[in-house]
Formats: sequence, C-alpha cells, structure tokens
Amino acid sequence: MSEDFEEMGPVDYLVVEFPGNRMTGEGFPLLVDLVDRKIIRILDLLFVRKDTDGSVSALELTDLDGDGTLDLTVFEGVSSGLLGEDDVQEAAAAVEPGNSAAVLVYENTWAAPLARAMRRSGAQLVAGGRIPVQALLAALDEAEGVSGQGAPAA
Repeated sequence: MSEDFEEMGPVDYLVVEFPGNRMTGEGFPLLVDLVDRKIIRILDLLFVRKDTDGSVSALELTDLDGDGTLDLTVFEGVSSGLLGEDDVQEAAAAVEPGNSAAVLVYENTWAAPLARAMRRSGAQLVAGGRIPVQALLAALDEAEGVSGQGAPAA
C-alpha cells in the first residue's frame, strides 16, 4: 500500500457551499472533464446538508435531485473511505445553516511525476495553502491603490 502512495501526486480537498441548497450541477461536467483528462483523480466526494436548526446530515447522491435534471450518477461510489463522520462535521462547521456543501478530496495527478521526483531526491512538502480568489483580488486592488498613491498627476 505504501508503494501506491509513493506514486501519488499531492492530495487536496475542497468544501464547496451551495446557498439555500441550490445546486445547478453546472460545474460537475467540468469536474468529470478534469478526471477524464487525468488532471485529477477523485478520492472522495460527499455531500452534506446543514439544516436551519444546525443539524447536519450526509446526503446520498440520489437525495440531491428529485426532478431528473441533475444527473450525478457518474459520481456514485466515489469513496476511498478517507472521509469519516468527523470530516463531515468539520465540513459542516464551515457551512451556513440552511445550505449544503460538496466535500471533494482529490489527487493532483498532473503533479505526480514532480512529486515522485522530489520524494526520490529526499525533498518533502513542509507547507502548502490556497489563496481564495477574493483575497487575491483584494490584495491586487490594495497594491494598485498603494502604487497609485503619490504618483504625479498627468
């Protein structure tokens, strides 16, 4: 089993909130495309709902769509067993009451060759993170405002 892990790329997770439990499914074909192109490999995908009273429940894919317009059958059975009840609760803590969320754990297969080379050379990842687009835009706006101050008027 450890040999399999030696071959893997970095693994990330996302918790994506759907306000008011409204899920259009617009992003799911793009997710399938990433898998088909071997950019990522989905290890786990589950859905949680946080009711207005704060109670949390994991949802089955069949629970997400009763009208036949959102076909999620392609994701049925996507579970490595990595996610447990504590992960469901932690994901739900990030979700506002009355909303649902998708929890996605995926391998960055595009980075696997680099990760393997780094491991062979003895390197190891000691930190990582993600910068939310909103924070990036705010930082760029701030930097633009600072660089614009004190500039001579044209």
